[in-house]
Amino acid sequence: MVWGEIFALSSALVWALAVILFRRSGETLPAFELNLFKNCLGLVLLIPTLLLVEGLKLPSYTPTELFLVLVSGLLGIAVADTWYLKALNIMGAGRTGIVSSLFSPFVILLSSIFLGERLVSWQWLGFILVMSGVLMVTWRSHRSPVDTADVKKGVMYGIGAVFMMAVGVVMAKEVLETGSFLWTVELRIVGGVSGMLIYILASAKWQSVKRNFRQPQPWGTVIFASFLGAYFALILWLAGYKLIDASVASVLNETNVAFIVFLAWIMLGEQINRRKLMGLGLTLAGVILMMSV
Repeated sequence: MVWGEIFALSSALVWALAVILFRRSGETLPAFELNLFKNCLGLVLLIPTLLLVEGLKLPSYTPTELFLVLVSGLLGIAVADTWYLKALNIMGAGRTGIVSSLFSPFVILLSSIFLGERLVSWQWLGFILVMSGVLMVTWRSHRSPVDTADVKKGVMYGIGAVFMMAVGVVMAKEVLETGSFLWTVELRIVGGVSGMLIYILASAKWQSVKRNFRQPQPWGTVIFASFLGAYFALILWLAGYKLIDASVASVLNETNVAFIVFLAWIMLGEQINRRKLMGLGLTLAGVILMMSV
Protein backbone atom coordinates (compact mmCIF):
# COMPACT_ATOMS: atom_id res chain seq x y z
CA MET A 1 0.00 0.00 0.00
CA VAL A 2 1.93 2.99 -1.27
CA TRP A 3 -0.12 5.54 0.68
CA GLY A 4 0.83 3.91 3.97
CA GLU A 5 4.54 4.27 3.22
CA ILE A 6 4.03 7.88 2.04
CA PHE A 7 2.19 8.76 5.25
CA ALA A 8 4.90 7.14 7.40
CA LEU A 9 7.70 9.04 5.62
CA SER A 10 5.74 12.31 5.63
CA SER A 11 5.16 12.02 9.37
CA ALA A 12 8.92 11.56 9.86
CA LEU A 13 9.62 14.73 7.87
CA VAL A 14 6.99 16.83 9.66
CA TRP A 15 8.10 15.50 13.07
CA ALA A 16 11.72 16.36 12.24
CA LEU A 17 10.73 19.96 11.59
CA ALA A 18 8.76 20.02 14.83
CA VAL A 19 11.75 18.64 16.79
CA ILE A 20 14.01 21.43 15.54
CA LEU A 21 11.45 23.95 16.77
CA PHE A 22 10.96 22.05 20.06
CA ARG A 23 14.72 22.27 20.65
CA ARG A 24 14.44 26.03 20.75
CA SER A 25 11.24 25.98 22.81
CA GLY A 26 12.70 23.54 25.33
CA GLU A 27 15.38 26.04 26.28
CA THR A 28 12.80 28.05 28.26
CA LEU A 29 9.68 25.86 28.66
CA PRO A 30 10.12 22.61 30.68
CA ALA A 31 9.40 19.29 28.97
CA PHE A 32 6.18 18.51 30.86
CA GLU A 33 4.63 21.93 30.19
CA LEU A 34 5.74 21.83 26.55
CA ASN A 35 4.15 18.40 26.10
CA LEU A 36 0.95 19.50 27.87
CA PHE A 37 0.58 22.56 25.64
CA LYS A 38 1.37 20.51 22.53
CA ASN A 39 -1.28 17.90 23.32
CA CYS A 40 -3.95 20.40 24.36
CA LEU A 41 -3.49 22.28 21.07
CA GLY A 42 -3.72 19.01 19.13
CA LEU A 43 -6.88 18.09 21.04
CA VAL A 44 -8.54 21.41 20.18
CA LEU A 45 -7.45 21.38 16.51
CA LEU A 46 -8.89 17.91 15.95
CA ILE A 47 -12.40 18.97 17.04
CA PRO A 48 -13.23 21.03 13.89
CA THR A 49 -11.47 18.38 11.79
CA LEU A 50 -13.76 15.73 13.28
CA LEU A 51 -16.86 17.84 12.68
CA LEU A 52 -15.93 18.44 9.05
CA VAL A 53 -14.98 14.85 8.22
CA GLU A 54 -17.05 12.68 10.57
CA GLY A 55 -19.94 14.95 11.50
CA LEU A 56 -21.65 14.89 14.91
CA LYS A 57 -22.24 11.13 15.01
CA LEU A 58 -20.15 9.37 17.63
CA PRO A 59 -18.68 6.02 16.57
CA SER A 60 -19.32 2.89 18.62
CA TYR A 61 -16.38 1.37 20.48
CA THR A 62 -16.48 -1.72 22.61
CA PRO A 63 -15.34 -1.18 26.23
CA THR A 64 -12.13 -3.06 25.41
CA GLU A 65 -11.40 -0.89 22.35
CA LEU A 66 -12.06 2.30 24.31
CA PHE A 67 -9.76 1.13 27.10
CA LEU A 68 -6.97 0.24 24.65
CA VAL A 69 -7.15 3.60 22.86
CA LEU A 70 -7.19 5.68 26.07
CA VAL A 71 -4.34 3.72 27.66
CA SER A 72 -2.45 3.93 24.36
CA GLY A 73 -2.68 7.72 24.59
CA LEU A 74 -1.70 7.73 28.26
CA LEU A 75 1.45 5.72 27.60
CA GLY A 76 2.35 6.96 24.12
CA ILE A 77 1.54 10.66 24.56
CA ALA A 78 1.49 11.65 28.24
CA VAL A 79 4.40 9.50 29.41
CA ALA A 80 6.47 8.84 26.27
CA ASP A 81 6.48 12.36 24.82
CA THR A 82 7.33 13.93 28.20
CA TRP A 83 10.21 11.52 28.74
CA TYR A 84 11.42 12.08 25.14
CA LEU A 85 11.51 15.86 25.61
CA LYS A 86 13.30 15.40 28.96
CA ALA A 87 15.94 13.22 27.32
CA LEU A 88 16.33 15.82 24.56
CA ASN A 89 16.90 18.57 27.13
CA ILE A 90 19.23 16.51 29.34
CA MET A 91 21.65 14.95 26.85
CA GLY A 92 21.04 16.71 23.52
CA ALA A 93 19.67 15.66 20.16
CA GLY A 94 22.58 13.43 19.07
CA ARG A 95 22.47 11.04 22.00
CA THR A 96 18.66 11.12 22.08
CA GLY A 97 18.63 10.26 18.37
CA ILE A 98 20.75 7.16 18.99
CA VAL A 99 18.56 6.00 21.89
CA SER A 100 15.36 6.65 19.92
CA SER A 101 16.62 4.24 17.26
CA LEU A 102 15.40 1.50 19.61
CA PHE A 103 11.83 2.36 18.59
CA SER A 104 11.81 0.10 15.52
CA PRO A 105 13.22 -2.97 17.31
CA PHE A 106 10.68 -2.48 20.09
CA VAL A 107 7.77 -2.20 17.62
CA ILE A 108 8.99 -5.16 15.55
CA LEU A 109 9.30 -7.28 18.70
CA LEU A 110 5.89 -6.29 20.11
CA SER A 111 4.20 -6.62 16.70
CA SER A 112 5.55 -10.12 16.25
CA ILE A 113 4.33 -11.14 19.73
CA PHE A 114 0.91 -9.46 19.80
CA LEU A 115 -0.03 -8.87 16.13
CA GLY A 116 1.67 -11.81 14.41
CA GLU A 117 3.54 -9.53 11.97
CA ARG A 118 6.75 -10.65 10.24
CA LEU A 119 9.29 -8.81 8.11
CA VAL A 120 10.39 -10.55 4.90
CA SER A 121 14.08 -10.84 4.00
CA TRP A 122 14.26 -7.68 1.87
CA GLN A 123 12.55 -5.70 4.61
CA TRP A 124 15.10 -6.93 7.15
CA LEU A 125 17.86 -5.69 4.83
CA GLY A 126 16.06 -2.36 4.54
CA PHE A 127 15.77 -2.24 8.35
CA ILE A 128 19.53 -2.82 8.73
CA LEU A 129 20.32 -0.08 6.19
CA VAL A 130 17.97 2.43 7.84
CA MET A 131 19.33 1.73 11.33
CA SER A 132 22.95 1.91 10.07
CA GLY A 133 22.23 5.22 8.37
CA VAL A 134 20.58 6.62 11.50
CA LEU A 135 23.58 5.66 13.64
CA MET A 136 26.02 7.20 11.15
CA VAL A 137 24.03 10.42 11.12
CA THR A 138 23.75 10.75 14.90
CA TRP A 139 27.03 9.29 16.15
CA ARG A 140 29.79 11.72 17.09
CA SER A 141 33.18 10.76 18.52
CA HIS A 142 33.60 14.18 20.14
CA ARG A 143 30.48 15.35 21.91
CA SER A 144 29.83 18.39 24.02
CA PRO A 145 30.67 17.50 27.65
CA VAL A 146 27.68 16.18 29.60
CA ASP A 147 27.85 14.91 33.17
CA THR A 148 27.89 11.08 33.34
CA ALA A 149 24.94 11.05 35.72
CA ASP A 150 22.97 13.23 33.29
CA VAL A 151 23.78 10.89 30.40
CA LYS A 152 22.57 7.87 32.40
CA LYS A 153 19.42 9.74 33.38
CA GLY A 154 18.81 10.88 29.80
CA VAL A 155 19.35 7.35 28.45
CA MET A 156 16.82 5.94 30.91
CA TYR A 157 14.26 8.58 29.93
CA GLY A 158 14.98 7.95 26.24
CA ILE A 159 14.67 4.16 26.43
CA GLY A 160 11.52 4.46 28.52
CA ALA A 161 10.06 6.95 26.02
CA VAL A 162 10.57 4.85 22.90
CA PHE A 163 9.36 1.68 24.65
CA MET A 164 6.16 3.43 25.78
CA MET A 165 5.67 4.82 22.24
CA ALA A 166 6.02 1.30 20.83
CA VAL A 167 3.60 -0.18 23.37
CA GLY A 168 1.09 2.61 22.72
CA VAL A 169 1.05 2.25 18.94
CA VAL A 170 0.87 -1.57 19.01
CA MET A 171 -2.04 -1.36 21.49
CA ALA A 172 -4.01 0.92 19.18
CA LYS A 173 -3.09 -0.79 15.88
CA GLU A 174 -6.19 -2.99 15.50
CA VAL A 175 -8.57 -0.23 16.61
CA LEU A 176 -7.00 2.12 14.05
CA GLU A 177 -7.64 -0.45 11.33
CA THR A 178 -11.26 -1.21 12.21
CA GLY A 179 -12.64 1.92 13.91
CA SER A 180 -13.05 5.58 13.00
CA PHE A 181 -9.54 6.87 12.32
CA LEU A 182 -9.96 10.50 13.44
CA TRP A 183 -11.97 9.59 16.53
CA THR A 184 -9.30 7.08 17.52
CA VAL A 185 -6.62 9.77 17.11
CA GLU A 186 -8.68 12.20 19.20
CA LEU A 187 -9.36 9.64 21.93
CA ARG A 188 -5.64 8.84 22.15
CA ILE A 189 -4.95 12.54 22.79
CA VAL A 190 -7.81 12.64 25.33
CA GLY A 191 -6.15 9.75 27.15
CA GLY A 192 -2.81 11.55 27.10
CA VAL A 193 -4.11 14.93 28.25
CA SER A 194 -6.32 13.36 30.94
CA GLY A 195 -3.35 11.47 32.33
CA MET A 196 -1.26 14.63 32.47
CA LEU A 197 -4.04 16.63 34.19
CA ILE A 198 -4.58 13.87 36.76
CA TYR A 199 -0.84 13.86 37.45
CA ILE A 200 -0.85 17.65 37.96
CA LEU A 201 -3.72 17.44 40.45
CA ALA A 202 -2.34 14.40 42.28
CA SER A 203 1.14 15.88 42.66
CA ALA A 204 -0.02 19.45 43.44
CA LYS A 205 2.06 20.82 40.54
CA TRP A 206 -0.62 23.16 39.21
CA GLN A 207 0.98 26.33 40.61
CA SER A 208 4.36 25.37 39.17
CA VAL A 209 2.82 24.65 35.76
CA LYS A 210 0.93 27.98 35.77
CA ARG A 211 4.08 29.84 36.75
CA ASN A 212 6.05 28.32 33.87
CA PHE A 213 3.31 29.18 31.38
CA ARG A 214 3.26 32.78 32.61
CA GLN A 215 6.99 33.23 32.00
CA PRO A 216 8.02 34.88 28.71
CA GLN A 217 8.14 32.13 26.09
CA PRO A 218 8.70 32.00 22.31
CA TRP A 219 4.99 31.33 21.87
CA GLY A 220 5.03 31.63 18.09
CA THR A 221 7.60 28.85 17.85
CA VAL A 222 5.84 26.76 20.51
CA ILE A 223 2.47 27.02 18.76
CA PHE A 224 3.84 26.19 15.29
CA ALA A 225 5.92 23.27 16.61
CA SER A 226 2.90 21.96 18.54
CA PHE A 227 0.69 22.22 15.45
CA LEU A 228 3.22 20.20 13.46
CA GLY A 229 3.98 17.65 16.19
CA ALA A 230 0.62 17.11 17.89
CA TYR A 231 -1.72 17.52 14.93
CA PHE A 232 -0.21 17.20 11.47
CA ALA A 233 2.58 14.68 12.20
CA LEU A 234 0.36 12.66 14.54
CA ILE A 235 -2.35 12.20 11.91
CA LEU A 236 0.22 11.19 9.28
CA TRP A 237 1.98 8.89 11.77
CA LEU A 238 -1.14 6.98 12.75
CA ALA A 239 -2.39 6.90 9.15
CA GLY A 240 0.79 5.03 8.26
CA TYR A 241 0.18 2.51 11.04
CA LYS A 242 -3.42 2.09 9.91
CA LEU A 243 -2.51 1.19 6.32
CA ILE A 244 0.68 -0.87 6.66
CA ASP A 245 2.25 -3.26 9.17
CA ALA A 246 3.40 -1.54 12.36
CA SER A 247 6.88 -3.08 11.96
CA VAL A 248 7.30 -1.53 8.48
CA ALA A 249 5.89 1.86 9.51
CA SER A 250 8.23 2.03 12.51
CA VAL A 251 11.30 1.53 10.31
CA LEU A 252 10.17 4.27 7.90
CA ASN A 253 9.54 6.54 10.90
CA GLU A 254 13.23 6.19 11.86
CA THR A 255 14.08 8.40 8.88
CA ASN A 256 13.05 11.38 11.03
CA VAL A 257 16.63 11.42 12.39
CA ALA A 258 18.06 11.86 8.89
CA PHE A 259 15.47 14.54 8.16
CA ILE A 260 16.43 16.35 11.38
CA VAL A 261 20.10 16.47 10.32
CA PHE A 262 19.17 17.69 6.83
CA LEU A 263 16.76 20.37 8.10
CA ALA A 264 19.23 21.50 10.76
CA TRP A 265 21.78 22.01 7.97
CA ILE A 266 19.26 23.98 5.88
CA MET A 267 17.53 25.96 8.65
CA LEU A 268 20.10 26.26 11.44
CA GLY A 269 23.35 26.25 9.48
CA GLU A 270 24.66 23.14 11.29
CA GLN A 271 27.58 21.41 9.62
CA ILE A 272 27.03 18.30 7.54
CA ASN A 273 30.05 16.10 6.80
CA ARG A 274 30.84 13.10 4.62
CA ARG A 275 29.83 10.60 7.30
CA LYS A 276 26.41 12.22 7.68
CA LEU A 277 25.93 12.24 3.92
CA MET A 278 26.79 8.52 3.82
CA GLY A 279 24.30 7.95 6.62
CA LEU A 280 21.61 9.81 4.70
CA GLY A 281 22.41 7.67 1.66
CA LEU A 282 22.12 4.42 3.62
CA THR A 283 18.82 5.57 5.13
CA LEU A 284 17.45 6.43 1.68
CA ALA A 285 18.54 3.02 0.31
CA GLY A 286 16.84 1.28 3.22
CA VAL A 287 13.62 3.22 2.67
CA ILE A 288 13.61 2.29 -1.02
CA LEU A 289 14.00 -1.39 -0.10
CA MET A 290 11.22 -1.20 2.50
CA MET A 291 8.86 0.38 -0.05
CA SER A 292 9.74 -1.98 -2.90
CA VAL A 293 8.48 -5.13 -1.21
